[in-house]
Amino acid sequence: MLDQPAKRPVGRSLLRGFAERCPNCGKGKLYWRYLKVNDACPACGHDLDQYPSDDGPAYFTILIVGHLVVAPLVALSFIWRASLWIVVPGTLIPLAVITLLLLPRIKGAVVGMLYAMRVTREDGALHTADRLE
Repeated sequence: MLDQPAKRPVGRSLLRGFAERCPNCGKGKLYWRYLKVNDACPACGHDLDQYPSDDGPAYFTILIVGHLVVAPLVALSFIWRASLWIVVPGTLIPLAVITLLLLPRIKGAVVGMLYAMRVTREDGALHTADRLE
């Protein structure tokens, strides 16, 4: 019989990542800087650097922020009747703040999803090497 690997619940892994915690134990910090993932979890020692989040978190953040900030601007025409000196800072400041708050959380959720699905850098390198042959 083949040994089944331990289950990794997707929801729990996503929530732990969103909380900027290790998806394996939920205790250790995921980042050592704003978006720099720890090489290993300080609490359990799990290798966190193996999950290739790359550009996905930025795309998801743009999608979410676009719906939260830009969509109301397009939908609510009374906003464009206000002075430009009110509309521009009233748009750019929330846009920047929401983006900066969401990006590390979404990146953590992506790392949690990759953890739950067991996707690692080595897997991507293998698939890329297979395509080249």
